[in-house]
Amino acid sequence: MAENRRYRLIDALRGLALLNMVAYHFLFDVNVIFGKAPSWYLRPDVRIWQQAICWSFILIAGFSFHLGRRHNLRRGLFLNACGLLITAVTLIAAPSEAVRFGILNFMGCAILLTIPLENALQRLRPEAGLVVSFLVFLLLRNVPGGSVGVGPWVWKLPESLYRFRVLAPLGFPDPLFRSGDYFPLLPWYFLFLCGWFLGKLFRRHESWQRIARVKIPILSAIGRKTIWIYMLHQPVLMGICLLIYGR
Repeated sequence: MAENRRYRLIDALRGLALLNMVAYHFLFDVNVIFGKAPSWYLRPDVRIWQQAICWSFILIAGFSFHLGRRHNLRRGLFLNACGLLITAVTLIAAPSEAVRFGILNFMGCAILLTIPLENALQRLRPEAGLVVSFLVFLLLRNVPGGSVGVGPWVWKLPESLYRFRVLAPLGFPDPLFRSGDYFPLLPWYFLFLCGWFLGKLFRRHESWQRIARVKIPILSAIGRKTIWIYMLHQPVLMGICLLIYGR
């Protein structure tokens, strides 16, 4: 019965995002780490692809908050533990590309932050919450770069916010901060909230829920094993690259 109630289309979307991420990381390893085309990741089309993958994971994570409410505390702690493990491994294996507060730590912290805020968020209309969250996300998009605003309306933030390494998870990295995968709470938490409000809207529509129970072979199965594939894919890809290109 639990399997019949599962929203397997959401699993499939997560699986699709995961396959895109694996493909992106493989090309990144080949072109950047193994030097075949070091400026590859600066191409506009590659940047759009990378951002689409990130947005997909974060929106789905916010959406899924409603689907596993009883386990959110455990899930948030587990994702943070996995993120810290990736930080430790990358600091040893590839210090120049070490991951500090990557997407797993972000999603873990976003889940933990939303737990105490949920009662307040429930009071908001999901349509309004979705629009406001997205506008705030756009407004804060460049907080890690030192400014807020969009288009011609941009204001520089005080440099004093960017002097302490401890503030990097919030979105205020110091000048020496480096990370191979960096997703601070500002601005990304507001994209997570967009997913949260989408999830709340979803729960109001039976027709949407029926569609979401559709199973897409392979993708739905992959989407249920996301964390394990995420944790293991990069060592496997690096091994493949070493076999092909040597060192």
